[in-house]
Amino acid sequence: MQKIKDYVSANTDRFLAELFELLRFPSVSADPKFKEDVVKTAAFVAQKLEEAGADKVEVCQTAGYPIVYGEKLIDPNLPTVLVYGHYDVQPADPLELWDTPPFEPTVRDGKIYARGAADDKGQFYMHVKAFEYMMREQELPCNIKFMIEGEEEVGSSNLGTFVKENKARLSADVIVISDTAMISLEQPSIETGLRGLSYVEVEVTGPNRDLHSGVYGGAVANPATILSKMIASLHDENNHIAIPGFYDDVVELSDAERKALNEAPFDVEEYKADLGVNEIWGEAGYSSIERAGTRPTLEVNGIWGGYIGEGAKTVLPSKAFAKISMRLVPNQNSARITELFQSHFEGIAPKSVKVKVTPHHGGEPVVTPTDSIAYKAAEKALHETFGKMPIPTRGGGSIPIVALFEKELGIKTVLLGFGLDSDNLHSPNEKYGIDNYLKGIETIPLFHKYFTELSK
Repeated sequence: MQKIKDYVSANTDRFLAELFELLRFPSVSADPKFKEDVVKTAAFVAQKLEEAGADKVEVCQTAGYPIVYGEKLIDPNLPTVLVYGHYDVQPADPLELWDTPPFEPTVRDGKIYARGAADDKGQFYMHVKAFEYMMREQELPCNIKFMIEGEEEVGSSNLGTFVKENKARLSADVIVISDTAMISLEQPSIETGLRGLSYVEVEVTGPNRDLHSGVYGGAVANPATILSKMIASLHDENNHIAIPGFYDDVVELSDAERKALNEAPFDVEEYKADLGVNEIWGEAGYSSIERAGTRPTLEVNGIWGGYIGEGAKTVLPSKAFAKISMRLVPNQNSARITELFQSHFEGIAPKSVKVKVTPHHGGEPVVTPTDSIAYKAAEKALHETFGKMPIPTRGGGSIPIVALFEKELGIKTVLLGFGLDSDNLHSPNEKYGIDNYLKGIETIPLFHKYFTELSK
């Protein structure tokens, strides 16, 4: 352990400089204007894998953005770890809410502020630097493969094809993903489950053109008003999702599981203060921890229509739109939930408007085992670096490819994340603690060590 700490300490400035260089690439996969930057980011990742000691590094072309693959196979009799991450990032909008430019990493109070700092550049790059340490110090105990993609933030639409066409190349004993959070640097944790996702866009159309609100207001249905009412009806008075059949397949936690989950440290006043809210909100009968990780949700991610420019324009809009995401739990199915939403939303529309529902992407919920060799190896590694046993938790986010990997490759995943829930993922001023970054680099070699030892 001390040898790893000494190596990280001696190379901290370089590790940070390399991460900053990676963060300066505006690799926004959702916006075509950043296409060249996304491709350049893939090339940078491939270069750093080669420099760290990987063999057969390849920038694999897909129908979308490339997947970077690299490997170091030292002995076919040893176990193989497949590391997954993504180099694409969310759009930085709204830019005016950033305190510093999103693609110019800035350090404040020991934290790196930049788009992608925690999701997922800072987290996957820990694995590259940990691999470098194991190679340079001749301490790589097992075979290792890397698959770093560029479309996670837009649904990984081409990853499934790549996985199906490269099953032999991607064969491994476990997949490790660092794209999740832990409770804190004082109390480590390991996420043992992720919610699934159904993402849709809705369009409500009224008149065939924007109308003067003085001439037509009160006589013609306003799509923005209708859309707002329709969305408001999707939750009942207990904040329960009011779509028939939505909860039919939900697997309820046992009393023992709920009790264990709620033993994780949680200060509601600190939670409210951090978010700047006066009161918590959510489905009646469940704690904030349960609501954020084990219950299905329906959230409006964006809503617009009519005039939103400077000053006033008295217009009755022709159209109104919203983007809606639904987080899913075992055993909900994203395709079925999308169908239920579409049928319900179209069914509650008044005759004064027309409604269109466009599905975007989805993914399935997963639960990872806590009795596996990989989990025990992660547990031992975190215990050694943090001095405390990690607590198993459930993650509220979605990583759809976890279910894909299990289905196509037959491989379980361990979620070895070092971010924090307060890292502002997908928001302005995204950040990642320097200590989190360095602690991850210290911990990952120990995971490989213990996974190899426990696999014998």
